[in-house]
Amino acid sequence: MSKVVKFAALQLTKSWDLEENLAKAKKAIREAAQNGANVILPQELFAAPYFCKKQEAKYFELAEETENCRLIKEMSALAKELGVVIPVSYFEKAGNTFFNSLVMIDADGTVLDNYRKSHIPDGPGYSEKYYFSPGDTGFKVWQTKFGKFGAGICWDQWFPELARSLALHGAEAIFYPTAIGSEPQDPTLDSRDHWQRTMQGHSAANLVPVIASNRVGTEVDDGIETTFYGSSFITDHTGAKIAEAPREGETIIYAEIDLAATAKARHAWGLFRDRRPDLYTSVGKLAV
Repeated sequence: MSKVVKFAALQLTKSWDLEENLAKAKKAIREAAQNGANVILPQELFAAPYFCKKQEAKYFELAEETENCRLIKEMSALAKELGVVIPVSYFEKAGNTFFNSLVMIDADGTVLDNYRKSHIPDGPGYSEKYYFSPGDTGFKVWQTKFGKFGAGICWDQWFPELARSLALHGAEAIFYPTAIGSEPQDPTLDSRDHWQRTMQGHSAANLVPVIASNRVGTEVDDGIETTFYGSSFITDHTGAKIAEAPREGETIIYAEIDLAATAKARHAWGLFRDRRPDLYTSVGKLAV
């Protein structure tokens, strides 16, 4: 029996008009649902511009507690209305600690367990360690109406251990909401292809489809400029891109994937049968 799920990834610009950002995201989600999408992925921290370009204490005011987060409440109501699953990335305040987090919202509006970004980058234009503590939730897989899904957040996508862990815990697809683009210290550096190939490799190595959503457009904060290169994409279980957005322009991409067929392929290849965890002890060490 087939188990066809239609996935969508949003690729949108952001501004400091937070109401406009919310309205734009809701409009895009409605459009995706009207086009038959069952699971719809917005970008990383899609409520606002990417504020981590510099260290600025005022941006902590953007954080909200999970239970009181307006974005989550709005997305929960929308998911219930449309009958869709929405992974929601947001800036979480937990007491005196702050996280880059994601909740999976099921098709009935239920807010499932919270995931906190595990790998926190720190470099020119991406000063996330100033804002976010490393996640303490471990990796998460959620059972939803349309399947069992896992997620990493942006920099998480560069680490194969996360994808393998999610696959071992039964993830039928992996979501990567993202905010990535130009490097302020080296305008000639273009990581787009490397970025895509990294996640394509995770997909192929684990025989699990990947859905990656990136923001697009140029954002400037006190002279620090980042041009996000879009290029959101969806792979099949072999890592092949089956949907891809352009580098510029707002859009929504779609792909239908038979999760039952991908499960059969995953079992037939024997990649998990032939694993040798007894040989991988060095992977669990910071230095060898």
